[in-house]
Amino acid sequence: MSKIPTSSGAARELVLAKINEIHSEAEGLPVRGRIAFYRRVMDSLSDGMVLASQIRPVTNGEPRGEWVLAPGAISSRRMLYIHGGGWSAGSPKSHRAITDRLSRLARACVFAIDYRLLPEHSYLDGVIDCQHAYCWLRDNGPDGPSAAKFMVIAGDSAGGSHTLALIAWIRDQGLTAPDAALALSPTTDLMLSSLRNPANLDADAMLGPIIKRLAWIPAPILWCGLALTMRALPSNPLVSPLRGDLHHLPPTLIQVSESEALLDSAQQYAAKAQAAGSIVEIETWADMVHVWHIFTPPLLEAEQAFEHIGEFLKRVDTR
Repeated sequence: MSKIPTSSGAARELVLAKINEIHSEAEGLPVRGRIAFYRRVMDSLSDGMVLASQIRPVTNGEPRGEWVLAPGAISSRRMLYIHGGGWSAGSPKSHRAITDRLSRLARACVFAIDYRLLPEHSYLDGVIDCQHAYCWLRDNGPDGPSAAKFMVIAGDSAGGSHTLALIAWIRDQGLTAPDAALALSPTTDLMLSSLRNPANLDADAMLGPIIKRLAWIPAPILWCGLALTMRALPSNPLVSPLRGDLHHLPPTLIQVSESEALLDSAQQYAAKAQAAGSIVEIETWADMVHVWHIFTPPLLEAEQAFEHIGEFLKRVDTR
C-alpha cells in the first residue's frame, strides 16, 4: 500500500466550500427532490469546461453513453468508464473532467456508459448495462466493429463498485479479462457493519453528511430499506464486491483518500484480493475529498493522481 502525502491549499479550500454549499442547498429536500438536485449539480460540473477530447454521443442503438476521444487516441485501445453518483445520479457528462484526462493519458478511446439509475430502475439493471457495454466494447470501437487490443475498466465511487463487481463477473463468465482496472474512491461494501460505524465521517465532507442521515435508522429497517431501494441484497457480491471471490482478477489500482468514509472497506478489499493472489495496488492520499479526481485541473492532487494512473497503465501495458 502506498501512502501519498499531499498539501492543503487554496484550491482544496474552494472545493470544500463548494461541497458544503451543495449539501446546504440539498438540506430539507424530499428524497426525490434531493436526487433531482444532485443530478443537476453533478451534470453542471462540466459546464464551461475546455476539453482536449472530442465528445461523440452514441445514437444508433448501441449501449447508451458517449465516446471521449483525445487527440492521438488509438481505436484499438479502449476504456469503459463507469461514473459515480450513488447509483442514482451522475452521467457521462458529469464526469468529463475525468474521462477527458483518462483518454489523454492512456491514449485510449474512452466509452462513458450511461447506465440505468435508481430509483427509476433496479440496481441490477445498471449492472447488466455495464456487463453488456464491456462485451460490446471488446468488439466495437468509435468507428465501428473492430477488436480491442488493450482494454481497461475504470470507475469512481458507485461506478468503482460496478467496476470491481464487473471484473469478477468477467472472470466467472470465462470472458477475456481486461488488461487493467481502476477504482477511484470505490464503494466496496454495503453491509450494515460497513455503513453503521465508518471511520472518517466527520472528515469526509462529501459522504459524511449523507451517511450520517442513516445513523438514526434501526439496523433491521436500514437493511430492508437498502434491499427494497436497490432491489438487491447488500450481501450480494454484485452490490458489495468485498463479499465476493477475489482471486484471479486483472491488475487493479485503487486510489482512496485517508479522509473519506470508504477508506476502511477499500483497504479491506485490497488486502483480501492480495491474499487471494490478485495483483491489486492501493494508494491512500492524505486530506483529499471523495473522488478528488473530478476537480482537475484546479486541484493539484487530482493531476498528481492521474500521473500515478498513467504510470500504472504503463506497467501493465505490454503491447
